[in-house]
Amino acid sequence: MNSINLPYFADSASFPAPLPTVQEIESATETIQHTTGRKIAVVGDHFVVKYGVHVDLLEGETTLFLGKSTNVPVPRIYALFQSPDKRCSYIIMERISGWTLDLEWPNMDEARKDAVCSILRAILEEMRKLESPGGYCSIGRRGLPDGPFWTMDPLDPFRGPFDTESDLNEAMIAKYVADGLSQHKANFYSRTFKEVFRNHVPVFAHADLQRKNIMVRFSSKATGLKQQGNVERLELVIIDWEYAGWYPSYWEYARAVWACGRWQDDWNYWIDQILDPFRNEFAWVEMLLKEMWG
Repeated sequence: MNSINLPYFADSASFPAPLPTVQEIESATETIQHTTGRKIAVVGDHFVVKYGVHVDLLEGETTLFLGKSTNVPVPRIYALFQSPDKRCSYIIMERISGWTLDLEWPNMDEARKDAVCSILRAILEEMRKLESPGGYCSIGRRGLPDGPFWTMDPLDPFRGPFDTESDLNEAMIAKYVADGLSQHKANFYSRTFKEVFRNHVPVFAHADLQRKNIMVRFSSKATGLKQQGNVERLELVIIDWEYAGWYPSYWEYARAVWACGRWQDDWNYWIDQILDPFRNEFAWVEMLLKEMWG
């Protein structure tokens, strides 16, 4: 998929209600997240809006791509646009009814966890079949947006796109040095990555697969796996696609295990049921990220 023409507005016939105005968005009092340069606001019964100076419309473009090209369950995107001065970006999307998986997980028995993870595995297997437009990149063959490649430099020298895994490895190491970390350790990483990070083909990854980014809802009309007993059908919707792109095949697993955080429950076990493990690669990603973000 090439970049879409911006600003983007979906067919108005698909709107569940009139789109909120910028004034309505910015005056909304119900928020899901509010950090420096980024806010996620709930506007009425139908819309969630992510906006701010640190919001990248690439996330909306990626969600549109998945919604139109795959069966991956994503929120509908209704509009993508920027303020007249181009400083603030707005993504107007569908408000998903339900709960995030991190809230629902403690209430689930093993059978329901297994059902959830079976659905997730099928979703991710479909994603991984998406053909890269060329190497390791995001849609439109743009750079990779995940944190290890992020920089405030407008030229984005570390983001790619990358033709080879070796190019990607060297970009991570160059970013490590640019962050002020040891050149001697960087030399060690360079030698090691040539052995550890090789022969991993580019596959499409969410790159932030954690439970807070998975919505769960139960409906007699929903598609999914039917549970035993007096339980309704289960449906999942995956949100927050801001880091997604074609990464080395180990990336989704390594980032998902990294996101286990304090390892306070059994989620890491279920990650191994959702994704094929890349344990050795995870260990090296974890070492690198702890230094870069420690």
